Amino acid sequence: MSLMSLQGKIVFITGASAGIGAATALAFASEGARLLLAARRAGKLAEVASAALARGAPSVHSIDMDVRDHRAVQNAIDSLPAEWAEIDVLVNNAGLSRGLDKLYMGRIEDWEEMIDTNVKGLLYVTRAVVPGMVVRGRGHVINMGSTAGELTYPNGAVYCATKAAERSINDGLRQDVLGTPVRVTSVDPGMVETDFSLVRFRGDRDRAAKVYKGVKPLTADDIAEVIVWAAGRPAHVNIARVVLTPVQQANSLLFHRDG
Repeated sequence: MSLMSLQGKIVFITGASAGIGAATALAFASEGARLLLAARRAGKLAEVASAALARGAPSVHSIDMDVRDHRAVQNAIDSLPAEWAEIDVLVNNAGLSRGLDKLYMGRIEDWEEMIDTNVKGLLYVTRAVVPGMVVRGRGHVINMGSTAGELTYPNGAVYCATKAAERSINDGLRQDVLGTPVRVTSVDPGMVETDFSLVRFRGDRDRAAKVYKGVKPLTADDIAEVIVWAAGRPAHVNIARVVLTPVQQANSLLFHRDG
């Protein structure tokens, strides 16, 4: 079984400044991949870039990009230096959750931000990158899903809807590239301890900590390891979807909390 070497491959990661995106950058760096990193927070991104170089990435190119702006996304991809233009692996990781309100009490700006980032942003980046993969006859798109996309939980309808959309977009893309060598994967984690809950609750640390109380959650490194594993399968193998949760989680509704 000849595994796919990631040495020197160009890996493009969105939302790379923290959490799963940053961990994924470091995991690919360890495999000798060249990293194209995008995020809105340039300072944080610079820290991830230097950590990735220290971890073994031969080179890193960072772009300041908001996935919600389709023109900015297209321009960023169109104006890549020639040595960075041939993207081998796209990790569509940029995403967030805002608020935990009953749908009929939800904040419209929260809905807009989640839909614009998690659904439209995913589409914009995919639209800008995948045509090149099809023309070159190689590439792999890895999308960040969630157990929330399988089973809606109370007060999370819109976030869950965005992840259900990711699932449909992922599966539709895999159908649409059939007949080309391009691979399409969705990685769907359950509870992962990152800044995700801190973002959802706008910096309220106490409220964010309660989410993980009594549970040993997955880490960003756990998810990064699965992403790199999927990318490293032999060329004829497509990992369609990986669902992973902590042992103390059955699905997006059922948890066993200690104490």
